[in-house]
Amino acid sequence: MPKIALSHIEAAALFALFASIVLGVVSKRNDRDRLRYGLYCFGYFIVALFGLGWLMYLGHR
Repeated sequence: MPKIALSHIEAAALFALFASIVLGVVSKRNDRDRLRYGLYCFGYFIVALFGLGWLMYLGHR
């Protein structure tokens, strides 16, 4: 089995993708709302990822 070497940002984006898919599927009733909510959650996950990354960068300086 090949090993997958992901960077921290890639692993966090992959987690955001899967988490937003699950949140979209379990929280809404029709497909359109599921897709919109999944994209909404994914966008906020990515914004939070970059925001927290910058906070850690600035706090570490």
